[in-house]
Amino acid sequence: MNTNEDYKILEGIVSGNEVIIITFYKKNLPYIRQYILQNSGNEEDAEDVFQDALIFVYQKLKTDSLELHSSLRTYFYGICKNIWRNRLRKNKKMSTIDQFPEDIGISNSTVIEDIEYKEREYVYRRHFLKLSGACREVLSLLFEGKSMKEIARITGYSEGYTRKKKFKCKRCLIKMIEKDPTYQELQLNPEKEL
Repeated sequence: MNTNEDYKILEGIVSGNEVIIITFYKKNLPYIRQYILQNSGNEEDAEDVFQDALIFVYQKLKTDSLELHSSLRTYFYGICKNIWRNRLRKNKKMSTIDQFPEDIGISNSTVIEDIEYKEREYVYRRHFLKLSGACREVLSLLFEGKSMKEIARITGYSEGYTRKKKFKCKRCLIKMIEKDPTYQELQLNPEKEL
């Protein structure tokens, strides 16, 4: 494991250095493609998984929560493998071969949990942003732990109207989320809830 090289690649990813990202892409995509093609996927799936894994690494770097216990390459393969296996499981096509070009030494459950959490968060945020400004304000204040009385004072609504508004906004948000295909896929995994 070349930690200096890994460090340069991670710095390049977080700073958006195109040369480093393209080099990393060219060096690693063939292994990801090979794995996905062997496991019910196609070229487009390989590209998607690679991009999703790169975004996952980027987000981990930005939140300072990336912990490498192996080489970056091995870690990245593990992420790709887990993203793909998670998608296959959701699509009920779980007939994967557990051979990977390099043996992976990272915790599968942690990566899968992180990915599923990000997917749930993405579904919620996407639909939350579709709500009216008034709904977003009421629900944001509610999520901050404000009481109905405080929300009414901040928004200028009566307390009774604030309660009705909260109810309508939550119902609207829940309906939009429940219709989302990504949410429906997440529901196929009964231990995970949005």
